Amino acid sequence: MHTMHRLRQLHRRDTIGLVRDVDEAPECGVARFLVLLDGPWATLIVRELLHGPLRFTQIRDRLPGISAHTLTNRLRQFERNGLVTRTAYAEIPPRVVYELTEVGGQLRTVLDAMNSWALSVPPVSSSVPEDRASPRI
Repeated sequence: MHTMHRLRQLHRRDTIGLVRDVDEAPECGVARFLVLLDGPWATLIVRELLHGPLRFTQIRDRLPGISAHTLTNRLRQFERNGLVTRTAYAEIPPRVVYELTEVGGQLRTVLDAMNSWALSVPPVSSSVPEDRASPRI
């Protein structure tokens, strides 16, 4: 099956609430990466966890704009796919800590490369190039 079609199919299945499993990921490494780290918040969550174990509220506070629902879903997905461990401590109040696994920690080189690349390209302009602007009537 074509890789992009497969990605759309997996994304569509995930958005309607079906559990996406790492075993369903495409064989292409880049496509597999995009499935495992789906959505705009995924890499930012990993970035925060690269600094060490964090509680849910600490992650949420470091990512202004993320909803509790989205953060919960991404952390569950990461846990299912072996990128994050969730440790619940029997305390009052309960304490839950999230930490990258060894496999999740290997994403440091990927995020470092993304950061280096993004800093090396010219800043993104908010204006649309004239050849791409909509025709004037």
